[in-house]
Amino acid sequence: MLELYQFEMSHYVEKVRLILDYKGLPYRKIEVTPGIGQIELFQLSGQRKVPVLKDGSEIIADSTAIAEYLDRKYPEKPIIPADPKLKGQVLLIEQWADESLGLNARKGLIGSLSQNQNFRAAVLPSSTPDILKNLVSAIPSDLLGVLGSGVGMGPDAVKEAIADLKRSFTALSYILIDQPYLVGDSPTLADFAVAGLSMYAKFPTGAYLDIPESLKGQGVTGIADVSIFDPFFNWRDKLYADFRKASIGSYTPPSGSAPTSINID
Repeated sequence: MLELYQFEMSHYVEKVRLILDYKGLPYRKIEVTPGIGQIELFQLSGQRKVPVLKDGSEIIADSTAIAEYLDRKYPEKPIIPADPKLKGQVLLIEQWADESLGLNARKGLIGSLSQNQNFRAAVLPSSTPDILKNLVSAIPSDLLGVLGSGVGMGPDAVKEAIADLKRSFTALSYILIDQPYLVGDSPTLADFAVAGLSMYAKFPTGAYLDIPESLKGQGVTGIADVSIFDPFFNWRDKLYADFRKASIGSYTPPSGSAPTSINID
């Protein structure tokens, strides 16, 4: 069986989970628990980021590389068109989603976390000790803003990211007015990239993710809580209903035998 080394809250991992479900490929989720130690994941893939897919002796890191591998190895229900023009459009949208939509959604979510203490604690992994959750919740919003500025995610960067997200979801809503998918008449990598990488902007409802119920339907302030972007999120909800399977939970290896610190890619 395929094994997906993941972080349940990673929107880049969600892109891969959507593709696996669409192709009907059974897989086991192996949760990489944040904390100390990166040994096994590094030994497995030569780097510390998720997602990483293990298919027998094949080890593939990076969501785009995984998508391309799955389409080559399991060509049923292809996600990359053979037609050169359609293929170019799909790959361009996927690259934009990775480098713009995903990064802006992350910045927007960080801005919302800094404003809402309960929301901030809810996004931590379920394995996080209560004492650490309480500590994170108690951090003053002003201090988070200062810390965020040091890594390029201060208030100005967040504001710009949210403005970019609004333009993106408006454009996507226009594109999808008269067509079921972003490119062509069947789902492609473009759809799954955009749907997965919009996760932080508004978490999907339903039993798709192992996250607290309080997070579902929530997301970036000014995006998730306004109706103007409903056309896009209604489209995404239908994509999930049609192709995403209910979560079956994750396997967390015993302490001391698994990677315990990750970066999200």
